[in-house]
Amino acid sequence: MLVLIAACKPSDSPETSNNNKNSNNYIENKGSDTIVNLALAWAEQYQILHPEVSISVTGGGTGTGIAALINKTVDIANASRQIKPEELQAAKDNGVDPVEFVISKDAIAIVVNPENPVDQLTIQQISDIYSGNINNWTEVGGDDRPIVRLSRETNSGTHVYFLENVLRLGEKDNKTLFSTDTLLLPSSQGITTETSQNPNAIGYDGLGYVTPDLKVVAVAVNAEGPYVLPSADTVNQGTYPIARDLYMYTDGQPTGVKKAYLDWIRSAEGQKIVKDLGFVPITYTP
Repeated sequence: MLVLIAACKPSDSPETSNNNKNSNNYIENKGSDTIVNLALAWAEQYQILHPEVSISVTGGGTGTGIAALINKTVDIANASRQIKPEELQAAKDNGVDPVEFVISKDAIAIVVNPENPVDQLTIQQISDIYSGNINNWTEVGGDDRPIVRLSRETNSGTHVYFLENVLRLGEKDNKTLFSTDTLLLPSSQGITTETSQNPNAIGYDGLGYVTPDLKVVAVAVNAEGPYVLPSADTVNQGTYPIARDLYMYTDGQPTGVKKAYLDWIRSAEGQKIVKDLGFVPITYTP
């Protein structure tokens, strides 16, 4: 998914647009599809408050954003996972010094079709489903139906986080892989659409993308429970087990318009938008 928001009016000429991009008041922002709707909402509101600033927001996945940062073609990279050691080394080799900012929190919700009677799963059961050790819903208390596994594509930070912390149970030496019949979808919307239409499907998505036509499954670390649903409260209380920080990265400490924008994003005003879109503010107050 590629989405672009620009401060320029449609009537602006190509020359004007290029001048905007070359100005000190232009910010190029790219990366995580989990964050893209949030980033668009931030950019839109900030440009209303500061019409002299132009902000371009593009999705494409965490890997795309970090690669752009490494290649010096973006001002701010959005990421739904932390930068990897090999990416950090590639950045340093190219003269880039990535600086990390936590801009929101998120829960990864496990979602099924509303027709599915399964209400709860353990982390181990989710891992067994996605690795192919469990293939029928009867094995976890559901109907006699084959399980259709849905995942984000490999360039997604959400995919990487899910692989490392759910499928591999957070164990560094665990080499478990997704079952080969897992359907890789390019966007959060793809997970939502397919799960809502397929009674056999299971998917995972950022909490901000969960819609009323999906059923959210309660998750427990083990069979003894407790089984917990994702929410702002359970993320901040540390009781929901599949929660994470969301990030923005810059090349070095930001200055000027980039610093002002990041400061605003992390302010009470910027974090209100986080809450409005279903994510978890970093300054959350119940």
